[in-house]
Amino acid sequence: MNPSLQGQTAIVTGAGSATGIGFAIARQLFRTGAFVAIGATTERIHESARQIDPSGERVFPFVADLTQEARANEVVGTIAKRTGRIDILVNNAGMAQNGRQPGNTTIEKISYADWQRQLAMTVDTAFLMTRAVLPIMKNQKYGRIVNVTSVTGPLVSNAGSGAYGAAKGAMDGLMRAVAIEHGLDGITINGIAPGWVQTGSSLPEELVAATYTPLGRAGRPEEIAAAVAFLASNEASYITGQILVVDGGNILQETKRAAV
Repeated sequence: MNPSLQGQTAIVTGAGSATGIGFAIARQLFRTGAFVAIGATTERIHESARQIDPSGERVFPFVADLTQEARANEVVGTIAKRTGRIDILVNNAGMAQNGRQPGNTTIEKISYADWQRQLAMTVDTAFLMTRAVLPIMKNQKYGRIVNVTSVTGPLVSNAGSGAYGAAKGAMDGLMRAVAIEHGLDGITINGIAPGWVQTGSSLPEELVAATYTPLGRAGRPEEIAAAVAFLASNEASYITGQILVVDGGNILQETKRAAV
C-alpha cells in the first residue's frame, strides 16, 4: 500500500536529526505527495529540510520551542496561512532536547524541575499542537493526528524512565479524549508505539537489547515512518483512538533470548 497524500499539508514536530524518527516520517510524507512543515528547536532543521527537498518547494522548516503556548499557536497559524489547510499533525517532539534528556534517572532521585521539563517537552507539546490544529481540522471536516508515543510507559518500563514513561502514558490519555470528542468532525487520532529503534542517539546497550526481540534487531526509523504514513492516510479512516505497537514483537515475550 502506498497511500497518496497529494495536495495535503502535514506538520511533523521533532524532525531535526537526519538519523531520527521525525526526519524519516517527514521524508515519507513528502514522498507520498504532502507539503510538509518540519520543526525542531535548533537551526539544523534547515539542513534537514534541504535533505528532504532540495528545491524547497514542499518542505517548510521552522525553529520553535513548542512548550510555549504562544509559539505553538503561531507556528500553526503561519502554516495554515501559507497552505490554506492542515490535514496531518504528527506529534513526534519529546524525550530529549539539544542532546539532553531531562529526568533520565530514578523517581527517587529525579528533580521536580526535570520531571516538569520532560512532561512539558513530550506531552505538553503534543497537547498545544493538537489544540491549535483542531479548529482548522474541524472547519475542513477532515484531519489526521498521529502521536509518536512509546511502548515505554503505556506498556513496559525501565529503571530511570519514570518521567518519560509518564509523559508517553499521558499522550495516550490525550489521544483517547480527542478521538471521542472529535470523531464526528472527521478527525482521527492514533498513536505509534515504537520499541527499540536504531537512531543516531541510540545507546550501545539499547542496540544489544534489540537483539533479544523476536526479529533479532532494532527497528529502522523508516519502518516507524511507514506506519505513521498509513495512519495519516485516508485509508485509515475507520481507525481512531488506537495504539499501533511497532517493536519487532518484543513485548510479546516473557522470556527474552538473543536471536541465534
